[in-house]
Amino acid sequence: MKIGLFIPCFMNELYPDVCVATYKLLKNLNIDIDYPMSQTCCGQPMANSGCSKDIETLAKQFVETFKDYDYIVAPSGSCVAMVKDHYGVFFKDDADYNKVKTSIYEVCEFLHDVIKIDKLDVSFPYKVGLHNSCHGHRMLKLATPSELNIPYDSKLKNLLSLVKDIELVTLKREDECCGFGGTFSVTEEDISIAMGKDRIKDHLDSHAQIITGADMSCLMHMDGIINRNNENIKVMHIVEILAGVTK
Repeated sequence: MKIGLFIPCFMNELYPDVCVATYKLLKNLNIDIDYPMSQTCCGQPMANSGCSKDIETLAKQFVETFKDYDYIVAPSGSCVAMVKDHYGVFFKDDADYNKVKTSIYEVCEFLHDVIKIDKLDVSFPYKVGLHNSCHGHRMLKLATPSELNIPYDSKLKNLLSLVKDIELVTLKREDECCGFGGTFSVTEEDISIAMGKDRIKDHLDSHAQIITGADMSCLMHMDGIINRNNENIKVMHIVEILAGVTK
């Protein structure tokens, strides 16, 4: 199968190491990967700001770029959710979009549900707290939302359990929002920061050394607060841990 690797624009610019780790992780599993150079932003920032008409050009560019791949894989749950759940209005019953919609996966979702990996030859000897980002958690169903009051399951935790020497800490609130919300963090700065501080405190109280998750945007938000307040904790995207990157 041929995989098209979709790298969100802000990660390409600000977190190239995470992008490389995503590529490394997939290559380590002997997956045939292509990185189409014509890819660009998925349009999520515009959607967050209510500029829906500005998304159409980007949506059509995305579909044209990735329509011929067997699978599209990205290290960002929110960007994947954008393509799956917010492009439909521009395509109606378009065959190419319908294929893209059913072929795109967040990388952990892909590893867990499609490849179904059951072992990883990596070690990460740290105490790790898992942050469940809202889009991936509820829209992609990467884990069980607590409000459903059903037995908890997490695809991210299942993957992290394959890592040697890792210690996953128990948080008081498994799926609390970090407060980022894209442009929400700009328009509602005080609320966003307060929510981020609460999320970080839960990890600190649980003695985590690392906060990990599947969305670099949420981790970026918390990392900024951590650095500003000189907190003794770091953030890492989950693909870095799964790929064997040390911190």
